[in-house]
Amino acid sequence: MAQSCPLAFRQIDGTVARLNALSVFLLLILFVVTTEPVVLVFSGADFIIRLYGNKSYSPVFQLSKALKKVFRLSSDMVDAGAKRLAAHFGLFFVALSLAASLSGMTTLMYGAVGVFLFCLSLELLFAYCIGCKIYFIYRKFVPERL
Repeated sequence: MAQSCPLAFRQIDGTVARLNALSVFLLLILFVVTTEPVVLVFSGADFIIRLYGNKSYSPVFQLSKALKKVFRLSSDMVDAGAKRLAAHFGLFFVALSLAASLSGMTTLMYGAVGVFLFCLSLELLFAYCIGCKIYFIYRKFVPERL
């Protein structure tokens, strides 16, 4: 089986997705500096809107579209499946960080935020999607059903 991203057979603008990652990265840095759980609540709500609602209501998505337009960045179309899987991982890390923060488990909280920041850094700097790699490993152990 060749390594590949999860295919959704639907394309999205990868430039906007990377700008979304930048926004989430900056929100996480804000959380590390302030340790205000409201930052994680906002980020989690935004992930939920983008994943399960209408992404046009997402403040992060709207900001990313505006930044793309202001800086006249070109579109880079990518498969939506990988980015959607990455967003699910992002929501998981935000939820874990929030739960750890609210229950006073600061080591777990900073660990989760650190891993998430690392993954976001790879996406931002190298367009390297950890979601694709995790999906490939998952598929090795759980084959697709016919």
